[in-house]
Amino acid sequence: MLDNLRSMAIFVSVVDRGSFSGAARELGITTSAVSQQIRLLEQEMGTVLLHRSTRKLSLTEAGGVFYQSCNEMVLAAKQGRVRINELRNELVGDLRIATSPELGVNHVLPALSSWLQGHPQLNVHFEADNRYIDLIEERIDIAVRLSPSLADSSLIARPMAQTRLILCASPEYLSSHPPIQTPADLVHHEHIGLTLVKGHHDRHFRHRITGEEQVVRFTSRVSTNNVFLMRSLVEQGHGLTMLLSVDMPESYATGGLVEVLPEWELQPNYTVYAITLRREQPLKVVRCIETLTQYFSQMQAI
Repeated sequence: MLDNLRSMAIFVSVVDRGSFSGAARELGITTSAVSQQIRLLEQEMGTVLLHRSTRKLSLTEAGGVFYQSCNEMVLAAKQGRVRINELRNELVGDLRIATSPELGVNHVLPALSSWLQGHPQLNVHFEADNRYIDLIEERIDIAVRLSPSLADSSLIARPMAQTRLILCASPEYLSSHPPIQTPADLVHHEHIGLTLVKGHHDRHFRHRITGEEQVVRFTSRVSTNNVFLMRSLVEQGHGLTMLLSVDMPESYATGGLVEVLPEWELQPNYTVYAITLRREQPLKVVRCIETLTQYFSQMQAI
């Protein structure tokens, strides 16, 4: 079948150029190779397609009908090549981005909002979910993920920002509960649990100056699987929790939350990654990642 398609393309070139030699020059092959392909095609079709003379070529009746079909095939192939080049080199077509709801609302959408408006030929789908999304199965172009590390060597991970967890509470909560001077004091306080995080009951602390380490096991009377709800519970004075440093400046400015034990660092630190399946990507994916990276690079380093 592939040989027939090649022969059909050569046949179109012969007709368009009016000679075997002209087709050979256009296709970068020898004249004898062109002649052989036409002969094989006629054998395959079981009919003569071209009248040959010493001065010119002309189509037979069957050749004229066959030429129309072959020409349509060649045009379709050229259009397909143009479309592929557009998808590779221009910001058009589909773009699928996966992230968590929290990263999506707080960072991915703010980072890309103006960029999306500037490229109206892009059809963008955001897959916002806290579950692990398979990039191949769900045809994801870019995944924006937050993790201490990425062990999957089959993925191309581009670090965009470093962030850390901050222990925080509302001023009202802190004023109405016992003082917190060391991580050990936290066992006497309410902790808002986030069930999305594995092992979320154990928290590792390291003193910024002395390097002393402590592990505190929290118990949670109130928990949730949603970061937005967790934050709301903390702001309303129901307990303490951990939020990412990249999400804290707004709360600091409004006085809604206060960092607890700032001299102690929660472990581990986290990295925001842009993840793709391959290093070589269409221009739309490259530009999207560049826009995301620029956004995160402008955030305050904490």
